[in-house]
Amino acid sequence: MVILGVDPGFGTTGYGLLSTRPNSSEVPQLIEAGFLDSNKKKNFPERLDEIYKHFLNILKEFSPAAVAVEDVFSVGAFPRSAIFIGHVRGVILLAAAQRAIPTFTYYPIQVKKILLGYGRGTKLQTQKMVQRTLGLDSIPRPDDVADALAMALCHAYRSRS
Repeated sequence: MVILGVDPGFGTTGYGLLSTRPNSSEVPQLIEAGFLDSNKKKNFPERLDEIYKHFLNILKEFSPAAVAVEDVFSVGAFPRSAIFIGHVRGVILLAAAQRAIPTFTYYPIQVKKILLGYGRGTKLQTQKMVQRTLGLDSIPRPDDVADALAMALCHAYRSRS
């Protein structure tokens, strides 16, 4: 089973694809990870369209069984960022729905609870756990990629129980 984790962002949207066997205690295997970005010279709707088309291509190429997406939370100091991220998240959810791929959403605190056993762990702790779990030489960069892989791992572990 292929799980696609997504960390939606307007500047950079991270994604990570893992292969896992249902009802298995084996560690999920990394298939591919990367990020989608859009041309900063284009207007907002055109940038959303770019992200949407890139994401559709990933869905077509890898045919994931599930998509795990970070849920939007607003930081009081940056409410506009949450709005932009919400738009990106919307096109991600739309693309998955159009291909009838089940989607699951998780807040960062849920991901940390599942991966670290503690919901208030740091971003760096989560990234190091992703690195260790997947046997990577270094923490995936940019941060959005590590966060997307954490989403996919979270869903892989949640779907086992």
